Amino acid sequence: MNKKIILQIESQKQKPHLRFKLKKKTEQFTEKLFCTLFDADTPVEANLEKLKQDFIDITEMACWDKHATCGKTWYSYVEKLPTILERLNKDARAIVNSDPAALSIEEVYLAYPGFFAIAIYRLAHELYLIGIPLVPRLMTEFAHHRTGVDINPGATIGESFFIDHATGVVIGETAVVKDHVKIYQGVTLGALYVSKELQNTKRHPTVENHVTIYANATILGGETVIGANSIIGGNSWLTESVPPNSIVYHEPEIRIKNKIIKGQTTNEE
Repeated sequence: MNKKIILQIESQKQKPHLRFKLKKKTEQFTEKLFCTLFDADTPVEANLEKLKQDFIDITEMACWDKHATCGKTWYSYVEKLPTILERLNKDARAIVNSDPAALSIEEVYLAYPGFFAIAIYRLAHELYLIGIPLVPRLMTEFAHHRTGVDINPGATIGESFFIDHATGVVIGETAVVKDHVKIYQGVTLGALYVSKELQNTKRHPTVENHVTIYANATILGGETVIGANSIIGGNSWLTESVPPNSIVYHEPEIRIKNKIIKGQTTNEE
């Protein structure tokens, strides 16, 4: 092997804390945590002990400061799990009560990608609030890879949240989604534009209570507020606020491709 090439490669590996096993271990931790909360065959007490060691391992890899005590936050995190589970059960009930295709609540837990994405977001969000670096984002990226739903762990999402069909949903870091909100596939709650100088500002919209947002709607901007009880139609594009009780829709332009005049077919422009 050419020693010069080896040295060149090694000289370019400038991130001493970049360990890809952190990503893999975080994914395993996330899967185990999900099963601990929902799987009837997974013993809670025994698995929490295993999760404790997993948590210490991944936080030690993620907290590069040798004086950091990330691993010691496990007990404060565990104390939040009953509340997180309670909220997730409300999310599941909201789905089964809203979707006529849901034949049982077990189907929601096992087969709905939207629920899985919400669950991992809620579990990651508490670690985000505690201040654990990197791990919350790796958790939600695990859900993103599996479901096609990209929820930043910094987003604030209220109770009884329902994502239907799921694929392509994007919810940004500073988005605020309040209670009893329903969104469909392809919805984006995003920023007007990307600039590093906006890092510590609210860049993503606020969605008030009891709002429904249909497929492929795009809502942008930190000052944009969707008022309570509003309906946002599919393919809508919003960069301004909407008052409560509004209906916003995209009206398609319809042209007849072929038109028959006196027995002759012509193209209509």
